[in-house]
Amino acid sequence: MLRVHFTAADLVRTRVSDGADPLWETVLSLHRLRDSRPDPVLAAAGRRTGVDARHGRSLGMLLPLVPPRGYFPDFLTPPESAAGIEHGLEALMSTSRTRLRAELTVLGGRNPLPPWTRSLADGEPAVLRRLARCVRTYHHETLGPNWPRVSRRTHSDRALRLHALWHGGAEAMLRTYGPAMRWHAPVLEVAYPVDRDLHLDGRGLLLVPSYFARSPVALADAALPPTLVYPARARGSDDASRPPRCLAPLLGHTRAAVLQALGGDPTTTELADRAGVSLSSASEHAAVLRRAGLVSSVRQSNAVRHALTPLGSALLRGDGVSRSREPGAHGLAALVPREPPDVAG
Repeated sequence: MLRVHFTAADLVRTRVSDGADPLWETVLSLHRLRDSRPDPVLAAAGRRTGVDARHGRSLGMLLPLVPPRGYFPDFLTPPESAAGIEHGLEALMSTSRTRLRAELTVLGGRNPLPPWTRSLADGEPAVLRRLARCVRTYHHETLGPNWPRVSRRTHSDRALRLHALWHGGAEAMLRTYGPAMRWHAPVLEVAYPVDRDLHLDGRGLLLVPSYFARSPVALADAALPPTLVYPARARGSDDASRPPRCLAPLLGHTRAAVLQALGGDPTTTELADRAGVSLSSASEHAAVLRRAGLVSSVRQSNAVRHALTPLGSALLRGDGVSRSREPGAHGLAALVPREPPDVAG
């Protein structure tokens, strides 16, 4: 069991990431790639290995660093990845020789490593660049085509957690993670393959929803920024063409998909990408959802960011709109477009 020890300051600093982290998803998908029945997102990758030479070379370099289960080096999942895969890869290539050597020593003590990893442990720039290229190739070719599906699940999960945070604070949010993560104040008890304690010491905890995580996983080095990655809760189908059954008849398939894609305060452009619609369509649907009290929109510089309101989160969870009414919400009648959107993205 992993026991995460909180102080009052840690509760204030605990937060949920904006969505799926590209390097965490890349590494955890390598775990799942070797399942007897891999996720549909990964099934095609397994079939391509013997046919696509570049794909095969990428996996040949990555798989020794990420065993089917258990420990993998923390340097593969730097916090900079939250800002995008290229930021994460820059951080990976800048990993210190001391850290590379230490983490690969731990990995080598549990699994035999190929000879080339000695050059990686020495921090040779050419090997680090080659590793980054392999990560980029695997991520773009395997996860890239299905990234909207990954994002929808993680953003949907994030919306659920933030709803609890808004209404009851950090402790209420931490109670939503059972059964693998149980809150017994001031400790979060996490089902884990090894027995360890993580003292946050005022740093707070970053919770990262993941499409590919089998179970919760934390960074091995307690000195790094405390991070806990957990399996994002699936909400029926993750396919944008099949939004939640209860929402599609009410809102229409496209508008339901837009509502489902709203986790993480996206800009209008990001919302359009996630929902698979045009920019003008995303802006129009966001305006209709805003008039219904399901979405709030705020302009920041040249962009408009959209966030689920508690009413919108309740609708996504299936609580029903009759249980939650916000001041200023016009009810479901406002979901019928009557005028051009009043905030452009």
